[in-house]
Amino acid sequence: MLNIGCHLSISKGYENMGLTALEIGANTFQFFTRNPRGGGAKALDMEDVKKLNDIYEDKNFATLLAHAPYTINPASKTDKTRDFALMAMSEDIERLDLLPNNYYNFHPGSHVGQGTEKGIKLIVEILNQVMKEDMKTTMLLETMAGKGTEIGRSFEELRAIIDGVEIKSKIGVCLDTCHVYDAGYDIVNNLDGVLEEFDKIVGIDRLKAIHLNDSKNPFKSHKDRHEKIGEGSIGLKAFERIINHPQLKHLPFYLETPNELDGYKREIELLRGLND
Repeated sequence: MLNIGCHLSISKGYENMGLTALEIGANTFQFFTRNPRGGGAKALDMEDVKKLNDIYEDKNFATLLAHAPYTINPASKTDKTRDFALMAMSEDIERLDLLPNNYYNFHPGSHVGQGTEKGIKLIVEILNQVMKEDMKTTMLLETMAGKGTEIGRSFEELRAIIDGVEIKSKIGVCLDTCHVYDAGYDIVNNLDGVLEEFDKIVGIDRLKAIHLNDSKNPFKSHKDRHEKIGEGSIGLKAFERIINHPQLKHLPFYLETPNELDGYKREIELLRGLND
């Protein structure tokens, strides 16, 4: 069975996200832990949390994916920005441990001129502060397109972060199809080769989730602009190979395409129809 969902808004609560996912034919979903462009997190309603837990168990949902806000940058050269990343990530992990089975996905950060090596060192320092042995949530580094001074544009950079993390049992990777294609990994013509390279450098066991996004831009553009499935430069045939690949088909897939709910529903139906 294809485990697939899309990005849903947390603004109406956890139970609402679960019910919405069911309405559009999804059996998982992704959500921002707080305003993606802001700082504060809404107070938890424990009854609402319980209702989502009940839906999760009753409907046999796949792993949920929580997404950190875009405003965190653990690789920043400013203390204030890194302090916010430390606060937000620590708070998010504490809250997520109250929810059902989930991952916590985040953009590794941008070194803003300090250099990749320094940026990775700063990311590792914060991860080693926020990660705990008894945490239930697994943290996922997202593969990035490589625009500006982003860290995570290559498998080697992801591996360098993982190497520095002390609690390695709680760290993994979320592969974004648009990002890796824009970064220069040819998942259209050489999916097997890309996965072989990932396995050699990072380890395929570290791959925990997939963001399914087509790309508005050509291969190796380093632009990061998502497109609807089958309407971009990656194309529908490539997505059919991705969701059916023996090394990927067991993973949860999350759509981040430029859609409203009806568009996500159509994409979920389309991809389920292509699933072996």
